[in-house]
Amino acid sequence: MNWILFILIVQIIHFLGTWKLYQKAGRQGWEAAVPVYNAFVLTKIINRPWWWVILLFIPIINLMIFPSFWVETVRSFGKEKTTDVLLAVFTLGFYIYYLNYVADVQYKKERQLAPYTKAGEWVTSIVFAVVAATLVHTYFMRPYTIPTSSLEKSLLVGDYLFVSKFHYGARVPMTPLALPMVHDTMPFPKKFRSYIKDVQLSYFRFPGFQKIKRNDIVVFNWPADTVRYFGDHSGIHVDKPIDKKSNYVKRCVGIPGDSLEIRKGFVYINGKQNHLPDRAKIQFLYTVKTKDYLSFKAINRLGWTKNYKYRFFSTSASHFKDLQGDKDFNSIVMYSEINDSIAEFSTYYRFNKAQMQSLHLDITHKISLNLTREEAEKIKQNPKVISVVQQNTPAGTYDKSIFPNDPQYRWSRDNFGPVYIPEKGAKIKLTTQNLPLYKRIIENYEKNSLYVDNGNIFINGKKTDSYTFKQNYYWMMGDNRHNSEDARFWGYVPFDHVVGKPVFIWFSIAPQDPYHPKSWFKRIRTERLFTTVHGSGKPVSYLYYFLGALAVYFIYSFVKKRKKEA
Repeated sequence: MNWILFILIVQIIHFLGTWKLYQKAGRQGWEAAVPVYNAFVLTKIINRPWWWVILLFIPIINLMIFPSFWVETVRSFGKEKTTDVLLAVFTLGFYIYYLNYVADVQYKKERQLAPYTKAGEWVTSIVFAVVAATLVHTYFMRPYTIPTSSLEKSLLVGDYLFVSKFHYGARVPMTPLALPMVHDTMPFPKKFRSYIKDVQLSYFRFPGFQKIKRNDIVVFNWPADTVRYFGDHSGIHVDKPIDKKSNYVKRCVGIPGDSLEIRKGFVYINGKQNHLPDRAKIQFLYTVKTKDYLSFKAINRLGWTKNYKYRFFSTSASHFKDLQGDKDFNSIVMYSEINDSIAEFSTYYRFNKAQMQSLHLDITHKISLNLTREEAEKIKQNPKVISVVQQNTPAGTYDKSIFPNDPQYRWSRDNFGPVYIPEKGAKIKLTTQNLPLYKRIIENYEKNSLYVDNGNIFINGKKTDSYTFKQNYYWMMGDNRHNSEDARFWGYVPFDHVVGKPVFIWFSIAPQDPYHPKSWFKRIRTERLFTTVHGSGKPVSYLYYFLGALAVYFIYSFVKKRKKEA
C-alpha cells in the first residue's frame, strides 16, 4: 500500500509540474499524466536513453536518479546556468513548476548533452559511479567482514566476503532515505545515523532462486538489535528499522517446520543429530589441567596459541573484591565463590608469572581452551596435561540469559529445547505455558497487540487459543558453541531479517598477535584468497585464475589500443 501511495503522489506531482512543458516540447499535455509512459516520453524530451526509466523504479537508486531528471529537464528548456541546476536540485524539482507556469522558456531539442565544465564532467561521472555501485551493493552482491570467531574453521576473523543478495532474493530497502554504500552509521570518528527512519517502505523481496537450506551460512540483521547508542556519551536511544539493524553471520541449523533440541552442545533436528558439512568444525571450551604453570611462550611451543582463551586463578574472596577495581581485571569471564576463604575466577590472559606473584595470585594450573574434539584428544596425549574436560552446563540448569528467558524453561547454552521453528501458514495451539516462546514473534516481528488477562490470551483485542504464523523463521547458531552469541540467546530469525548468502572470500588477513607482531603483508592468508564459502573438501583458491584473466584483459586492451594508434 505504501508503494502504491508513493507512486500515485509522484505521478500527480509530475503531471502538475510538467504538462505545459510537454506541450512546448511538441508532445501532448495528457502524456504527462500516464504512469510509466510519461517517463519514456520524458527521456525523449530530455534526449536521454530509455533505460533511465528502469532506474526510476528501483528503490534507493531512484532517489539518486530523480535529481538527474530534474537537471536535464531544466537544461532542455534553456536553463543551463549553475544557479538553475542548483535550484532544480535543492528545491527537489519544484523549480520546474516555475518553468511550467511562470517563466517564458523555449524547448531546445538540439542542445549540448555533455557538461560545459570539467567539474561538471567529474560530478556526472561520480554520480553514475555511485549509482552503479549502489545498485550492485543493494540488489546483487555486498562486501562483508567477519568480526568474530563464532564460525571459526569455516570463516575466520579477518575474512572479507562477498554476500549474494540474489540467492535468497534481494530485499528492497525498507529505509529509503539513507546514505548509500554505508549501513547504520556515517563513516566519521563521531558516529551519526546514516538514515532517516521516519519514512519506511513495506517489506518486499524479489524472488530468489534458492531457499535457505539447513547448515547454510547466512548473513542477517540481528533481531535483538532494537536499541543503539550513537556517539560515545550521547545517551540517545534509537529503535532501528529492520534493514539498519546490525549484520550478523551464523549457520542456519534449523529451518521452518523443524523441531530443534541441543544436547551437550550438539544440535538435534526432529530427534536426529544434525551433521555439519566437512568444512565445519564444532568447537567447545575445554578446561585443561596441567602439572605445572605454563607461560605464554610454553603454551605457544605446545601449539595452543591459536585456541588459547582464558587462565584460571584462585584467591580469597576478600582479595578478589579488592582486585576488581584494578585495570587488569576489566574482563572477568567467570567468578565462583568456592567457600568463605577461596574464590575462583577466570580472565583473559594478561599477566606473566612475576605479575601474578606481585598481585598475590595462586595459579590453579588450569587454562580454558577453545577446541574441536579432535584437538582435545590430541592435547590429552601431552605429558604436561593431567586432564581435558569439556565445559558443559548440566541439563535442567536455568540460565536467565538463554531464550526464552523464563524460569519454567530450565535451559542453558549446552542443553536446550526442544523448540518448534515456525513455518509460514502453520497454526499452533497457544497457551500461557508456550507463550514465552512465541511472544516476541507475535508482538515484534508480526506486529500484533498481545496481552494475558486472568489466564486468557488476547491478540489484537480478541481472545484466542491459537496463532497462525505470517512468515518463515530460522535458527541461527555459531560452530564455536561456547563463543557465539546466537539464537540460544535471542531466539528465532524472521525471513524478513535475512540479508543474503556468503559465497566468496576475496581477501583474508589474520588479526595482529600482540605477542608475535607481524607486518600487514605477512598476516595475509594467501591460501584463503578467492575461495568459496560453501562446498566440501579443502577450499581451493582461484586467485591465480583471476590474476591470469586480469593479465589477458590488460594485454588485449594494450594490443587493441596499439592497433588503433597504428
